[in-house]
Amino acid sequence: MLYELIAIVRPGKLTEVKEIAIAAGRTILEHKGVVRGYTNWGILLLPKPLRRHEIRHTAGHHFIMRFDSSVVAQHTLRRQLGLDPRLLRFNVIKIGEKLEDICNVPGEVPWMGRKMV
Repeated sequence: MLYELIAIVRPGKLTEVKEIAIAAGRTILEHKGVVRGYTNWGILLLPKPLRRHEIRHTAGHHFIMRFDSSVVAQHTLRRQLGLDPRLLRFNVIKIGEKLEDICNVPGEVPWMGRKMV
């Protein structure tokens, strides 16, 4: 099954974003999944202010990872990301299940034109 991870990391160091993305990819690969690609959207304004760990955030570093994996790998990824305090928010979306639905889906996701910081 094809999934898409959309993650928002607290703005600051790009190394934190890379560490989270690499750890997420490693989790998928350890469970015999396939990472199709990463897309870094950079720092974008949030639709509304978000409060995490007593800090108010108005922007976040967005990245997207597309991957094929089992349901078990996807649940393990959610558990791992939920414990990371550097993440402001994340969501895993199922894009498709049948080979006909997902065979032409690229690994990169184009930027949709939101305001950048």
